[in-house]
Amino acid sequence: MPERTNDFGKYGASGVKGHELVARQLESYVNYIATPITTDRGLLARLHYLTRTVHALAAAREAGLSVTDRTIAAWLDEERRPSKKNLAAIEDAYRTVRRRNVARYLLARLNREGRGTRVEFHPLNQSRVNRPLQRVLEFRTLNVRNWDRVVDAWAAGDDRALDDAWIDKIVDLGSQWGQYEYVTSIGFAA
Repeated sequence: MPERTNDFGKYGASGVKGHELVARQLESYVNYIATPITTDRGLLARLHYLTRTVHALAAAREAGLSVTDRTIAAWLDEERRPSKKNLAAIEDAYRTVRRRNVARYLLARLNREGRGTRVEFHPLNQSRVNRPLQRVLEFRTLNVRNWDRVVDAWAAGDDRALDDAWIDKIVDLGSQWGQYEYVTSIGFAA
């Protein structure tokens, strides 16, 4: 059984770790507010999202928004403008809270009541690898039925846990799973 890749790219192969591509794909489903936070509209939209309920505000505080309620009220009333540091904290808190909120929806969509979601693996790029050292790699698909650990790790922003959870899924590819730890792309729909 193959182990994890230790020396990726040594002979010229290129690709990205699969869990990073999974995280990018999940991020694309979140539908963040498109207006930049530097505009009044973008700032207010994020602040309204983070303060619309007591639960949302508690989640924002847990995610790192550490200003007083009075300061938030002044921002919402447009009496004051947040500093660059606070704008970054608002953006980080917004993305964290939004990711957590969308995770439940994504989990239901990906698990599809136990039917799972088909995942396509496009092998790594070996165009720079000398011919005798190239492997025979092929496009593969896998039906992932339980996304719980993957989505939970993504929602928590835990890269290492996401990598471990994703490796546990690709082991189902069989004895060649190690060839798909690094890939050029991964595709699935939620």
